[in-house]
Amino acid sequence: MGKGLDAIDRRILRALVANGRLSNAELAKEAGLSASPCWQRVRRMEEEGIISGYTALINHEALGVGETVMVEVQLEHHDAASLEAFTEAMAKIPEVLEIYLMAGDFDYFVKIAVSGTRGVEEFLREKLFRVPGLRHSKSNFSLRCVKKVAAYVPE
Repeated sequence: MGKGLDAIDRRILRALVANGRLSNAELAKEAGLSASPCWQRVRRMEEEGIISGYTALINHEALGVGETVMVEVQLEHHDAASLEAFTEAMAKIPEVLEIYLMAGDFDYFVKIAVSGTRGVEEFLREKLFRVPGLRHSKSNFSLRCVKKVAAYVPE
């Protein structure tokens, strides 16, 4: 259960997940605190790495890249240098939203945002297939997102 968090810390985190643009005064009200103690708790959670940053959630469909594709990747080699090289190459590609090193049948799970099947083909041909050490990939197309949350705050 997360680094000594109490119920108030969790209320703060849930409020920030729901609306990261809350002012400190609004956040304090949500958490049942006055402004100063609320600000101190947020700063502490930032310093401890519990809050790792703030960002805007983007509607990819509105930007013309509404297809979400999950790509399973197998590499030729599994030494540290090969894994690091693949990770670095993927991190540089703008369409890549998330990269997970996996245990199981494939080595990486890469989530991308593209424009239709042509965008998938271009990503595969022009970007993924050019990364050295790739053995195999399998693309899975998302039909529709049925749940999407920014974070999970345990009870």
